Amino acid sequence: MRVIFLEDVPNVARAGEIKEVANGYGRNFLIPKKLALLTNSPAASQPQVLPKLTAQDQTEDALVKLANQLEGKEITLKVRAGAKDRLYGSITSADIAAELQTIAGVAVDKRKLDLAEPIRQLGSYEVAIRLAKNIVPRIKVTITAEEKV
Repeated sequence: MRVIFLEDVPNVARAGEIKEVANGYGRNFLIPKKLALLTNSPAASQPQVLPKLTAQDQTEDALVKLANQLEGKEITLKVRAGAKDRLYGSITSADIAAELQTIAGVAVDKRKLDLAEPIRQLGSYEVAIRLAKNIVPRIKVTITAEEKV
């Protein structure tokens, strides 16, 4: 089954690509979620499909600007820590995304943050933000202990 991808599907195709996919994958997943259209369907020849594909090019330019804005940013989080610099709880990608929102004013989806596992130790960490396949800015996250009162 040949389909036109309307949105990026990780590890499969980018928006605007025409690709051959398995019949069940296209029929049961891609088309119902409006991620792709059949190439021979009347909807694929509609003019609404083409501007959406060119809008992807505009969003890629916006992602490059966002990546330049985020590259090298440093975020400092103050948390409670116990013995041997272990944290009470952990720092997750949601915490880092929320801090990015408050400090830099940039909304980044927590699923875009490349954090293998939650941070449980004080220290400095480098976190990659996977905005697109080739656009991966890196930020520095520093975890410090709260001052004891």
